[in-house]
Amino acid sequence: MAIETLPKNKISVSSIAVWAITPNGLTLGQDICQKVFGTSLFVSKALAMPPKPSPEAILNLERLKATPLNRECRTTVFKKLSEELAEQFTRFSAHIFIFSTGIAVRMLAPLIQSKTTDPAVIVLDDRGIHAISLLSGHLGGANRLAQEIAALTNSRPVITTATDINELPSIDMLAQEKDLYIENPEAIKHVNMAFLNAETLDVYDPGNYIHPLIPKNFIQNPAKSKPGTKIACTKIACTWKIMEVPRETLVLRPRILSVGIGCNRGTPLATLLEFFKEVFKGEGFSLNSVFTLATTQVKQDETGLLQLADRLGLPIKFYDKDQLNSVDTIETPSKMVEKHLGVKSVCEAAAILAAGRGQLIVAKKKTRDVTIAVAIKK
Repeated sequence: MAIETLPKNKISVSSIAVWAITPNGLTLGQDICQKVFGTSLFVSKALAMPPKPSPEAILNLERLKATPLNRECRTTVFKKLSEELAEQFTRFSAHIFIFSTGIAVRMLAPLIQSKTTDPAVIVLDDRGIHAISLLSGHLGGANRLAQEIAALTNSRPVITTATDINELPSIDMLAQEKDLYIENPEAIKHVNMAFLNAETLDVYDPGNYIHPLIPKNFIQNPAKSKPGTKIACTKIACTWKIMEVPRETLVLRPRILSVGIGCNRGTPLATLLEFFKEVFKGEGFSLNSVFTLATTQVKQDETGLLQLADRLGLPIKFYDKDQLNSVDTIETPSKMVEKHLGVKSVCEAAAILAAGRGQLIVAKKKTRDVTIAVAIKK
């Protein structure tokens, strides 16, 4: 099958594993890897080295050895598909299986975890007739990848998600577009079903993050309830504040909070994490709305802070003395910090800088070993 060149920037996922277990699948897989950068080719040992090789198998093996794939593509020969896939599954953002969907389903069953974290999976038959979006069609990008690979291989994309085939919005894709954290993915189905049933949705979105993306015919006026009160009929709540909502309400968190943090040398992770959670619980803020930690450059080697960032899955920004001193809106300057570090503030200034010189919404709070402040993006 003739395959057109697809430029690197036309593929929507960053790393792709291509799996082949038949001679036709190997040919198709090699062609894909030649045209798409960021791919790795996985070939079964039975295909690469059959016990009684036929002339066709020998030809394919010689092609496997001789064909110059692009420099970014590595070929791996595996003994057992289930074992190799289990090892590689989470290492790639997408997988292309060139074999039957039955085999794919059996191999994937023990590996899948969540629609928010599983990699995209598409299945191609080994003649390249169909490109099927099988797993993580929305958040993982399998629907889009199936269409891209179909265009590349002159095959037919097979998309089965109801919102897509009915040309309707899907709330998980809209949330992804706005980088909104989906706190309860199990509620996605309730919103998407409302789209399918042409229902109007009651949306609580005081920051106007998701509201502009939902077609007007699907949305009612935003709920007027104040944060902290129960919203009886809200389908979507998009806020960085903790509030009581019905069980079926989809909760989205805009990632707009930066946390400035300082600590005494050698403060352990447990102490930092405990106070971090205490501050957020006391303020009624969602931890899922934090997009970064921030502190002074002096703390670049502070083990506890580095461990905290790793535990929370967040980046941590470090600012030098001049940058911290450039913030002239410090509410609670510290003479002690200025004496030892030459700055009037660490946590408040760092939080404001990390938020793009946003607004400080929690002034410095402290224990004996830790200080924390919170700012919100402009």
